[in-house]
Amino acid sequence: MLWFSKLHWMKKGYKQKDASPLADFLAFGKVKSRLGTSCAFVTQGYGLTESCGLSTLGYPDEMSMVGSTFVYTELRLEEVPEMGYDPVGEPSRGEICLKPKSMFGGYYKNPELTQEAVIDGWFHTGDIGEMMMPNGVVKIIDRKKNLINLSLGEYVALEHLEKVYGITPIAEIFKSMLVAVVVPNEENTTKWAQKNGYKGSFLDLCVLDQLKEYILLELKATAERNKLRGFEHIKGVIIEPQLFELSEKELVSATLKKRRDRLLKMFKVEIDAL
Repeated sequence: MLWFSKLHWMKKGYKQKDASPLADFLAFGKVKSRLGTSCAFVTQGYGLTESCGLSTLGYPDEMSMVGSTFVYTELRLEEVPEMGYDPVGEPSRGEICLKPKSMFGGYYKNPELTQEAVIDGWFHTGDIGEMMMPNGVVKIIDRKKNLINLSLGEYVALEHLEKVYGITPIAEIFKSMLVAVVVPNEENTTKWAQKNGYKGSFLDLCVLDQLKEYILLELKATAERNKLRGFEHIKGVIIEPQLFELSEKELVSATLKKRRDRLLKMFKVEIDAL
């Protein structure tokens, strides 16, 4: 309870040394005496491997923020209209783009990915930030998502559905577009086959219509359990035995993000058939 009391007053704007003297005396002072008396501040910062270190650094006693722009770094927010984020809106929100002096030279042997990430000298992080006024402190609020627009105007966030459906026991990796390319979990697939009297190798099982029907039922149950809207339910599946990252066609990036254009091209015939 002492910890909650001090956090409560810090959120009210008190500095940590003034937020709760009683809590410091009864509890935190004992921790400090065990760990040492340097009284160094712990602050939040933000940076990536690509920025080669910090891009923002928080102030001591600031709560729930990643700080203002660090030295030798330029930072700007870029509009993400499909998600409703506008840097010139109120509040100012958009994708965080960085131009640090220490920015990386590019992804190893992957110029295509480098060109996708670095545009006009700005590295696009994929993180959505909010610029706090008047001191220019940045707060991370979201992650840029791949959205698709259905024929009736509904927007579907693919990453969100991948996280939801990814907890389905039969599936390991999943690509959703209201039909899904599913890489089944081999162990769980084998257990399903033994329980239902099907024999053969993993590859043999992956061509069974019965397995497709079972996966669809599992995905439907997952959708209902997570209260997904009707247009977010998966209507058909394509079974792919090989993990995307093992493919020679480079279906995922160096950071294991799915290359949706390549996946769509690879499975276009099956998708169109569904």
